[in-house]
Amino acid sequence: MALGRRRITLADVARATGVSTSTVSLVLSGRGKDLRISDEVQRRVRSTAQELGYRRNTLSVGLRTGRTRTIGFVSDTVASSLLAGNMIKGAMEAAHQRGFMLFIGESGGDPDVERALIEAMHDRQVDGIIFAAMYTRKVVVPEGLDQGPAVLLNALPAAYSSVPAVLPDEVEAGRAAARIIVEAGHREGVHLVGAGPGLEDVPPNSIAARERLIGMCQVFGTAGVEVVSAHQCPKWMPENGYETTREILRHHRPKVLVCLNDRLAFGAYQALAAAALSVPDDVSVISFDDHPIASWVRPRLTTIALPHHELGVKAVEVLFAASERRVRAKTAPVVHRVPMSVLHGESVKLLRTPSR
Repeated sequence: MALGRRRITLADVARATGVSTSTVSLVLSGRGKDLRISDEVQRRVRSTAQELGYRRNTLSVGLRTGRTRTIGFVSDTVASSLLAGNMIKGAMEAAHQRGFMLFIGESGGDPDVERALIEAMHDRQVDGIIFAAMYTRKVVVPEGLDQGPAVLLNALPAAYSSVPAVLPDEVEAGRAAARIIVEAGHREGVHLVGAGPGLEDVPPNSIAARERLIGMCQVFGTAGVEVVSAHQCPKWMPENGYETTREILRHHRPKVLVCLNDRLAFGAYQALAAAALSVPDDVSVISFDDHPIASWVRPRLTTIALPHHELGVKAVEVLFAASERRVRAKTAPVVHRVPMSVLHGESVKLLRTPSR
C-alpha cells in the first residue's frame, strides 16, 4: 500500500513512455512544441502522465526556477459578463497549452480593489498579469502592474505606460461594415445609429465608437457615400436604438441603418416593424459585436464580430513575449490588434452583385 501511494516522478513517466526524462520534462512544462518534439510524442507523454497520476511539484519548480507557472487575470466585470467571458476562456486555453494556470480576480471597477488584486497576484509570485476591461476603453493602469510582465486586454492606458495592449481591430471593422454597404450598391439614405457625425460625437470613453467611425468614414469618403444623419446615443441599449430610429423616421426615409452595436440594431428592428417597414426590403441594417441578439432576430443580422476568445489567446501570447524580452525601455507601448470577422446575415439588401 505504501508503494501504491508513492509520488510518481518524471523518471516513471519516461520509463513508461519509452523516452528520456528530459523529453518528459520539456513536454510537461509546455516547451515541447518550441523544441520541436513531435505531436505524437507529446501526446504519448501527456497520456502516460495522466494514466500514472503524475503531478508537477509546482512549489519546488517555482523555488528552483523562479517561476510558478501561473498567470494573474484581473478584470472589471469580464468574469461575470456573458459575452466577454470568452476572453477568459481564450486566455485559459492558451495558458493551459503552455502548462500554466490562470488566477482570476474581478474588481467591479473599484480602483482600491484593483490595487489589492494586483498586490495579491504579486504576493503569489505569478509569472505575469493580464489586466482586462469588459468593453474597449482607456483605463488608469493600477500602481505596480508594470513590476513584472503585464498586458492590457481590451484597454488602452489613460496616461503613458510601458505595458503593451491587446485590442480588437475596430478601425478595420468599421471599414468592413462600410464596404458591405458600398459593395451591395447602396449610395444614398445611409444613417448612423449610436455615434457621429464627428469623431468626438461618441459615448464617454468609447474607443470602439470612435474607431468604428474612422473606418466607416474612410470607406464612405472614398466611395462618395454621404451619410445623411448620425445620432449619438449615451448608451447602446435596445431602447436607445428604438427611439433613435423613430426619430430618424420622423424626418427621413432611410435606406440603410448602420448601428454601432447589435443591441441598438435590435431596437432599430422594432421601430422599423412598428412603422410597417421590413428588413432588408425597405431598410438594410448592419451592426457590430455578434451579440446573441444578432442570431435571434429575423432576418438574421449582419454583424462584425468582437473576437473575445481570440483576444484572450493573444493576451497570453503577448504576455509570454514580454516575459522573454524583459525589456522596459521608455518607448511607445505596442498595441496589438486582433481582427474582427464579418458574420453575414440577411439584413443587407443587394442592389447589385458585389465585385469579386
